[in-house]
Amino acid sequence: MNDSNDKTNINPEDAVSGHEAENGGEAQAALDPTEALLAENAELKDRMLRTMAEMENLRRRTEKEIRDSKQYAAASFARDMLGVGDNLRRALEAISAEARDAANESMRALIEGVEMTEREMLNQLEKHGVRRIDPAGEKFDPNFHQAMFEVPNTEVPNNTVVQVMQAGYVIGDRVLRPALVGVSKGGPKERKPEGEIPAAEPGSTVDRTA
Repeated sequence: MNDSNDKTNINPEDAVSGHEAENGGEAQAALDPTEALLAENAELKDRMLRTMAEMENLRRRTEKEIRDSKQYAAASFARDMLGVGDNLRRALEAISAEARDAANESMRALIEGVEMTEREMLNQLEKHGVRRIDPAGEKFDPNFHQAMFEVPNTEVPNNTVVQVMQAGYVIGDRVLRPALVGVSKGGPKERKPEGEIPAAEPGSTVDRTA
């Protein structure tokens, strides 16, 4: 009888309050507003940093494309002008030293005019970033030279340019036309530092990207 009375005397409000407190604690443990805000802030910061990095990369790529466009805009025209320069050089080389010495006033003026024209053309090309390659005596470099033949020569290191058949040209750091050369063979081999990549064999093709 006493047991039934005790159960009857339990306050319903106290029971409800206890149930709500228990559920509220579980909800607060499951979702803390502060932690949620911190997580959202970290995610937004990560997205912002990624976006800023992408925009910086895009800016750099755009600037490089603009620089390349300006620097290499004259590449096609310059390459066409190389043939004109070759003809001027052939005309000068066709005149022997004896013919120069025996030339009259008019002939000398003509020769000087051709020489001045060649110099002026090279100066104008150089203003647009075009440089002439005349690698006589240098080590053969397949990036800028194209070997046409080998010359037996024991007095100079192997793979040395001993003859230039046709001068090469570059614009910026790109090859407009490789120099056509003859390289030495049979001389002492150059000592290479450890880990250095062996040079390409004479006759290797040159990448003309300009």
